[in-house]
Amino acid sequence: METARVLVAADKFKGSLTAVQVAERVTAGLRRVVPGVQVETLPVADGGDGTVAAAVAAGFERREVRVTGPLGEPVTAAYALHDTTAVVEMAEASGLQHLPAGVFAPLTATTYGSGELLAAALDAGARTIVFGVGGSATTDGGAGMLAALGARFLDADGKPVGPGGGGLADLAEADLSGLDPRMADVDLILASDVDNPLTGPKGAPEVYGRQKGATEDDIATLDAALAHYASVLGPDHAGLPGAGAAGGIGYGALVALGARFRPGIEVMLDVLGFAPALARATLVITGEGSLDEQTLHGKAPAGVAAAARAAGVEVVAVCGRLALRPEALAGAGISRAYALTDLEPDPAVSMAQAGSLLERASEAIARDFLL
Repeated sequence: METARVLVAADKFKGSLTAVQVAERVTAGLRRVVPGVQVETLPVADGGDGTVAAAVAAGFERREVRVTGPLGEPVTAAYALHDTTAVVEMAEASGLQHLPAGVFAPLTATTYGSGELLAAALDAGARTIVFGVGGSATTDGGAGMLAALGARFLDADGKPVGPGGGGLADLAEADLSGLDPRMADVDLILASDVDNPLTGPKGAPEVYGRQKGATEDDIATLDAALAHYASVLGPDHAGLPGAGAAGGIGYGALVALGARFRPGIEVMLDVLGFAPALARATLVITGEGSLDEQTLHGKAPAGVAAAARAAGVEVVAVCGRLALRPEALAGAGISRAYALTDLEPDPAVSMAQAGSLLERASEAIARDFLL
């Protein structure tokens, strides 16, 4: 029998385990049943929060910089660098994690710090920037980001408009002539699992505004403000896939920075060196906190499974909770899924004890697939 070589390529279990911790626990569980099994770990992410951590786990250097947070206060943000490739995660600068508990600023939260983070990557010599967008506290169409890179957004009196999406309602002139010229020479890849347009029923305010604290009135205000912003800056880009990502920062990157949109997991698998790792594997274990309908639409496990299936390598998944039927899993290229809630039905307990439960689930995988 061929010696088993397992590749663990899973995303984080949000709220309980990082992608690195998931890989460690799966490995421990497998080796408890098959002590000598060869295991290679490649923590993955789909462009959202955890993307920089995945790059660092794959050998990128972690760099920290002080930037402007979504509420205008300084925050520490990290990006990852390897040779001339940088992985920049907008949530590091402009994410929900920088808001105090219960505090939201749907109309005024700014992506200014995300622009500062891109500038820091340029300063470090980056020629290719993977710009992972997701988990934002903002709905400003990327105006803050562009302002940090030298753009000017002025009202009818020639004064800068206020921060956030709300301020864009007063926009009279967008002057992009001062944009950092280095951006023109960089390959900027917009990496996201979100393909929403900027505005409308599937746009950024309507679909994602509520999780950022927006009321129904705020959503209407933001949608109108972003539509006005796009009419000034370039309406042709507003309907492109990814324009609505991260409160519309995708639109700003597409219309003004020459970004190209790619599904986040595809980009990250390239950056992390997934193909050569897959070539060494006889079994792939992927997963994330919740395997559900969203998983099938560009989340990390679906991307891992698709690549593995194309290479003829069997895939199983681990997850906190499973909300997909076996036929949906099979359609995604996943042979079987092991959910922590099968071992501990109480979700709160399952999350609190996720590490030890994941080791137990991985012991079951070893018995089912490696013996």
